[in-house]
Amino acid sequence: MNRRKLFAFFFCFMFLLAMPAVLAGAEEEGAHSALGLELPAWSVIPFVGMLLSIAVFPLVRPHWWEDHLLQVALFWAVIFLVPFAFAFGIGEAVYELLEIVLLDYLPFIVLLWGLFAVAGGIALKGSLAGTPQVNIILLLIGTLLASWVGTTGASMLLIRPVIRANKWRQKKAHIVVFFIFLVSNIGGCLTPVGDPPLFLGFLRNVPFFWTMKLLPLLALNAVILLAVFFIMDTILYKGELAAGRQPDTGGVKEPLSVSGLHNLVFIGLIVGAVILSGTVTGLPFFADQTTGELHGLPVYSGITLPFNSILQILLILLAGWLSIVTTKKEYRELNHFTWGPIKEVACLFIGIFITMIPALAILKARGGELGLAEPEHFFWVTGALSSFLDNAPTYLVFLTTAGSLGAAEGLSTSVGVIAENILLAISAGAVFMGANTYIGNAPNFMVRSIAEENDIKMPSFFGYMGWSLCCLIPLFIIDTFVFFL
Repeated sequence: MNRRKLFAFFFCFMFLLAMPAVLAGAEEEGAHSALGLELPAWSVIPFVGMLLSIAVFPLVRPHWWEDHLLQVALFWAVIFLVPFAFAFGIGEAVYELLEIVLLDYLPFIVLLWGLFAVAGGIALKGSLAGTPQVNIILLLIGTLLASWVGTTGASMLLIRPVIRANKWRQKKAHIVVFFIFLVSNIGGCLTPVGDPPLFLGFLRNVPFFWTMKLLPLLALNAVILLAVFFIMDTILYKGELAAGRQPDTGGVKEPLSVSGLHNLVFIGLIVGAVILSGTVTGLPFFADQTTGELHGLPVYSGITLPFNSILQILLILLAGWLSIVTTKKEYRELNHFTWGPIKEVACLFIGIFITMIPALAILKARGGELGLAEPEHFFWVTGALSSFLDNAPTYLVFLTTAGSLGAAEGLSTSVGVIAENILLAISAGAVFMGANTYIGNAPNFMVRSIAEENDIKMPSFFGYMGWSLCCLIPLFIIDTFVFFL
């Protein structure tokens, strides 16, 4: 029996074992909420193992890693799930697995797939030479766009034009690194559409345009990062010219044009689906107007797949399908479009999501014990954890923690009154520090995969963290002194 069949057999066996508990609805209501208090700290070892696999295997066995991404992810998932099932019961294991996969991973990967499919059908044609001036304009456009179409949408729209413009250059990994900093993360801070954590805040009565208060932070961070990038890129650009490399335009300067613009309608449909999923909860069909409990399809004892989430998923799948069937093949070929990057993200993040169950449970149960009281505390703790965990639930944990502080003045939310400077700190930490690692925010890994697919040698997992330590951490220290002290 080969390895794939062995994995399939094992998971079918686990499913059959779980069925009696599923049918019986084994767990009592409220039993899951105490999980984080019972889990030991070492229960996060599979999550750490998953992160180390992402960091180490591409360095020591790159080809093996490319062929066994899913197996490694499932291995660490099993390493967590089997001991967990023995310790807490099959019913609890099934509950946690279904909750993270159906309520978190499924909407996450469908949104990424939709934006990836649609943006891949928009092709920029023409002579676009990757000079420092052109690169800084592209980064600025992406940074400004990210808050309105999401960091994933802006990243998928612009990463390919950036790569094509700089194809002639030998040293270009730094361009992609700063692209991740600005377009895939920091630029998404101004609206709830920009990044999932802010959307969760919107669902908890943070006004839609309140996040525009982050504009001074965005301006300062963008100016500093773009200035550093321009200096670095200018030095490297001059080195390229000195080595005799020149932009390859084939001797003819072709005017810039964009093909596949009808895909912007589908991007609008995806963004609209995300916003709609948050607004339809005001209708009785989607939620109980008294308790706020979401209506949906019952999946398991205590787990319901909400109708608003189903609506969002269906609309995004529709947008992606329409893009695929209505976009000319030549446009995707011009972008060197393949499904490889989204497959890699889907395989790796299923392992990340499952193995981070204990980390999130511990954080949810014990986050209030961290002694957080000042904006700078919330900024750094939210940011540090958002660098490695899903920044959306991390934001929600500390939003709830802030709401429990009993602020006399501030913004009234469904989790309590929160001082505005603390809410700013939580929002900035979750959005900005997602740039610290490749897994801090979903588009980071996708951008890296697309770059490597186009023969750009990107820094390793730890190598990228070296970039963030040198470029971002000093910037966040400046943010602390300017805005949060």
